[in-house]
Amino acid sequence: MVNLLDYDFMRRALLAALLTGLAAPAIGTYLVQRRLALLGDGIGHIALTGVALGLLTGRAPLLTAVIVAALGAVIIELLRAYGRTSGDVALALLFYGGIAGGVVITGLAGESAATLNSYLFGAITTVSDSDLRIVVALAIVVLTLGVGLAPQLFAVCQDEEHAEVSGVPVRAYGLLIAVLAAVTVTVSMRTVGLLLVSALMVVPVATAQQVTRSFRSTFATAMAIGVIASVSGVVTSFHADTAPGPTIVLIALAGFVVAAPVGAFAARHRHRSEPFSEPDETSVIDAHDLSESHPHEHGPRCGHVAVSHGDHVDYVHDGHRHAAHGSHYDEH
Repeated sequence: MVNLLDYDFMRRALLAALLTGLAAPAIGTYLVQRRLALLGDGIGHIALTGVALGLLTGRAPLLTAVIVAALGAVIIELLRAYGRTSGDVALALLFYGGIAGGVVITGLAGESAATLNSYLFGAITTVSDSDLRIVVALAIVVLTLGVGLAPQLFAVCQDEEHAEVSGVPVRAYGLLIAVLAAVTVTVSMRTVGLLLVSALMVVPVATAQQVTRSFRSTFATAMAIGVIASVSGVVTSFHADTAPGPTIVLIALAGFVVAAPVGAFAARHRHRSEPFSEPDETSVIDAHDLSESHPHEHGPRCGHVAVSHGDHVDYVHDGHRHAAHGSHYDEH
């Protein structure tokens, strides 16, 4: 039986796949939360111009792609935040400009359009030692900032206005997310290709959302799914002699197909086992005080959220959970 680790190119490919599987869903989680799932596609096409500039100048295409993609991501974020152009229009403008610029500059570099195929669709088995060093360095940066700044980035993605009022530098973190997305695109460029990179950033997150109920669990599950899809895609492509990038994406999509009905079944089961949906965690306090006067009588149709609590039901009211005990209500 063939041992994949006996081949240098497969060891490099598997390590690149592992890092890509971690980094892409990590940043993709923030993009999905901000409803910018297609940002990866737009940045991917901008990065194509960066690749072409690398070919023209004789520099490493990965490095020039990082620089151009980061600049494009910043422009998109600034247009979205301050310009009159909506986010989807800004994406479209740079989307088409990136493709056109990449093809034209590649021609000026004396290369054919076919040269771009390894970057458009990925060529993970041709990753060189220098490419791998760049991928490792960029992936470490993405994961360090994406995981280390998770509370701040989540606050910006969840509610920009509330985060700004709370003193969070919303614009700075918004730009950081855009730049990290650009870096992630270039990290994934050699693995799944610029045309498919957005799939690896979004599909694992969408799959995780089917079976999880919190941001933290979605974040971790999406990264796990990304690693499984990336590594298994490389292994499968080696044995089946298929293109690694599309194989990785198809495996990720298969995971979504499996998770969707499982998540729907679990949701129905929860709704049957709980009288009402659970309250927001911020609405529940730990104190337990006696409420001597309570003008409202809680009931199944009183309009307040009900939560099963042991042998009784609590009702969320005025930021507290009220439990009927005899002739009075306790506040949790």
